[in-house]
Amino acid sequence: MKKRTHTAILISFFVLSLITHSFGQGYHIEATLKGLKDSSCVLGHWSYSNKQFVAKDTAKADGKGHMVFEGKTNLPGGLYLLLLPGNQKWLEFVYSGKETNFSMVTDTADFVGAMEVKGSKENQLFYAYQKELKSRVKEIENLNKTQSADASVKLKQAQDEFKNYRENFIKDNADTFTAKLLKMSSDPEVPPAPKLANGKTDSLWVFNYYKAHYWDQVDFSDERILRTPFLETKLDRYIKNLVVQTPDSLIKDTDWLVAKASANKDVKSYVVFYIINQYENPKTVGTEALWVHMANKYYLSGEMGVSEDTKKRIGEKVNTLKYLLVNKTFPTLTVTDPAGKKVDLQTVDASYTVLFFYAATCGHCKEASPVLKTFYEKNKADGVKVIAIDTEHNAEEWKSFVSTYHLDGLINGFDPLNQIDFNRKYDVVTTPTIYVLDKNKKIIARKMPVEQLDDFLNYYKKKQLASAK
Repeated sequence: MKKRTHTAILISFFVLSLITHSFGQGYHIEATLKGLKDSSCVLGHWSYSNKQFVAKDTAKADGKGHMVFEGKTNLPGGLYLLLLPGNQKWLEFVYSGKETNFSMVTDTADFVGAMEVKGSKENQLFYAYQKELKSRVKEIENLNKTQSADASVKLKQAQDEFKNYRENFIKDNADTFTAKLLKMSSDPEVPPAPKLANGKTDSLWVFNYYKAHYWDQVDFSDERILRTPFLETKLDRYIKNLVVQTPDSLIKDTDWLVAKASANKDVKSYVVFYIINQYENPKTVGTEALWVHMANKYYLSGEMGVSEDTKKRIGEKVNTLKYLLVNKTFPTLTVTDPAGKKVDLQTVDASYTVLFFYAATCGHCKEASPVLKTFYEKNKADGVKVIAIDTEHNAEEWKSFVSTYHLDGLINGFDPLNQIDFNRKYDVVTTPTIYVLDKNKKIIARKMPVEQLDDFLNYYKKKQLASAK
């Protein structure tokens, strides 16, 4: 794959701002880990992304496994980790931002079972819950192995007892961050669904209820949720699995979600960042419209504070993409063929036109070309035409590429005078870049992998036939 000059928006500084807030007072955390000695450990928290760890401090354990983490500036609240040497094992604990001086004693052989906490109600609760959970899981595992007649009854009883324990635990400690974490990590409990006329459960009702209550247990006003592994996980599931992947549905639901997240400016900033980051180069065809909407509404409007340089780059990207979205007519495009004649896209008579932007020196383009040729030979009788356009400016390399990969039967184009900015005009950020157009040159697919062309075209034809009935 060959990369061209890219106008992609680098707004990670938003995320950095989310993890650097602190308070005036300092912190003092003591940890004693039996079984560990003379080793350095790292203190840090889960970041906005559950794939990342943000280190905040280091300390060396003495011969008895005792270590002290301290600083003059308070740490931001969240779910923290004490990372052991080798980065394969860690101790998890709650740092509320309020309890700044506490101690933990445990054993590396059993972090949960051996844990003793002093000076932190949050972690006393956190580990009381972890111990109960561990005990219940073991009980349920043993019951699952039991073959007795009443095993299923005892199993349900054990599950119900833990459910009641959890509900009471959260209720009794509702003002703690530990309770918020437990609520946030759970799914909505769906009540019995109504029945359809045929007696079956109304699965659509179940889905709609689950989606409508998906965020009920998340406190968007608490910026500490940014430093847990739960927010991004929930965003992933909601956006990708619960929202229909069409521009209208995505725009409606994400605007609603951002409004909820507006209870805290840092949480809102991250939610907007997450969405726009997912949909600049989305996996679902045609959903770039959400990126354009988010960029216009939240960044170019000034609602989200960005530098003028960043706003300029976002604006340039929007000005490129807004003419290249699915259902838009493809912009004017004129290239020169190998005989030196002009080829005007709008005059190409075809039921479907595939635009294949490539670079003659691009390895991925060389791999894609035979697949493209096979697709063309299979579909040309149905009015499919392919315009293969070299975005570089070496005529000899272009002609050699056409000859080597047997693209003679296609419409081949070139920009001999170097007048076309393929990146800015047609969003050719990487090569190959493929667009599929209908007979009126309306875009029906963009950034389509060459391997998916055949399946997409078959799907699209069937969809058109179905809608015509």
